[in-house]
Formats: sequence, structure tokens, C-alpha cells
Amino acid sequence: MPNDQKDILTLIPARMQATRLPGKPLADIAGTPMIVRVWQQAMAASLGPVWVATDSAEVMDVVQSAGGKAVMTESDLPSGSDRVCAALAEIDPGGQYDRLINLQGDLPELQPELLEVLADMLADDRWDLTTLVAPATAQEAELPQIVKAVVSWDGADDDSRSTPSADIAGNTGRALYFSRAAIPTGGDGFWHHIGLYGWRRNALTRFVSLPPSPLEVSEKLEQLRALEAGMAIGVGTVDHAPGGIDTADDLEACRLRLGSAHI
Repeated sequence: MPNDQKDILTLIPARMQATRLPGKPLADIAGTPMIVRVWQQAMAASLGPVWVATDSAEVMDVVQSAGGKAVMTESDLPSGSDRVCAALAEIDPGGQYDRLINLQGDLPELQPELLEVLADMLADDRWDLTTLVAPATAQEAELPQIVKAVVSWDGADDDSRSTPSADIAGNTGRALYFSRAAIPTGGDGFWHHIGLYGWRRNALTRFVSLPPSPLEVSEKLEQLRALEAGMAIGVGTVDHAPGGIDTADDLEACRLRLGSAHI
């Protein structure tokens, strides 16, 4: 691992009033609150400091009781990106950290290696921000909750870079578009966008200063604002997407996988 990865700050936004599953940061999974599990996975990546940015004193207390760091942010911030930016201003007003990772607080089964991939890509000066994709089946591509990415791959003249294969980890490219639709039409494969982001600080600051863009509003995908603003989004490939917790069914399935007897 490059030494300069220690200069990366990981921020985990955690809002209590999630629309589909209110209170989910504190949902019990095998005896541990979800937000603490996510914090533990981020700490396992050993990239540098990890902070939880929350609007809840209860979440803050739980994280701090587990040995973590947390900061309070306003409850009415419009997005996780805004929460991360607000937390950054509070945690690091002097600008020590130029590279950041925005990790959603509903990924208790996240593989720490995914954060390392994001961090490695942030060493490439081509990118304002970085993110990840994994292969998706044609059936998964039809689901609007699975966001698809269209990517211009490095070494595009090599056909192995254009479609998912048995050995896809490590490919990189530039994001061209994201959609809830099954795109590209007629393509031989689809890419499932994983909503993790590595940011350069100035890009994040610029991003949250911009109003929602037309494509962002149309698709309900925040990352399209960055593309419409001309930001370069680097994309890395991983073998599979970590399961997020959006619904009560997702939570129950995660509890079963991790050995929790839900009461």
C-alpha cells in the first residue's frame, strides 16, 4: 500500500430519517449497530482517519462508544455529499486532507479492499473523483434500483476491456454516463455502479456548490451533476457489488448472513 494512502480521510454520512428504513444506522446486526459495522470495515482498510458524519446525537454516542470518531452535521442537508463536505469543514478546516472517501453508512458487508481501490485511483491526476463498478447480468440491468454505468475503458482497443469477464478486477476507465435504464442498448454486458466515491477536495467543494443538474434531476442520480459540470470520474472494476441495506428485507437478509437471530 502506498504510504500516501495514509493521507486519505474517510467520511461516512449517516442520517437517521432514511425514507425507506428510518433509523437504519442503529439497526442491530448480530449484536452490533449497522453504522459501527461500517466504521469497522472502513478502519480495516487502514487508509487513514475514519469519521462518521451524522445528524443524530445517538449515532454519535454509539460510534464514540465503539472507539470511533463522529461529528454532528445539520439535519436538513440535501445529500450525503453535502454532509461529507460539511463534516470536512468541521474536522479539517486547515485543509490537511486533499483526498477523501465518501462511504455510505448502509454497507455493513463492505470489503475493505474496495476502499483501497478507490484510494489507489485517487493517485491518478486524471480524475476529479473515482468510483467502482461490478459486472451485472441482463436481468439485474432491468432493475431501476441497480444503477448502470457506461465507461470508456483504458486500452479500449483491447476487447477484453469492453465487457465483463471472469477476470475483470483492476480495469480502469472514464465514466461516460450513469442510468437506471439498461444501458448500453445492444451491449454485450452491463456494469453495476457501486455508490462509493473517492474525491479530490476541491472537486467535492465545487460539486456541492452547484445546483442539481438537468440529467441529475431526470435520472435521480447525483453523480450526473459531476459529469454535466465537466468533472472526470475515474472508474475501477471489482468482481461483485457489496449488498446495501435499503429495505427491511435487505436488513433481514443481512442479519441472516451474519448470524443474527432477529427478534
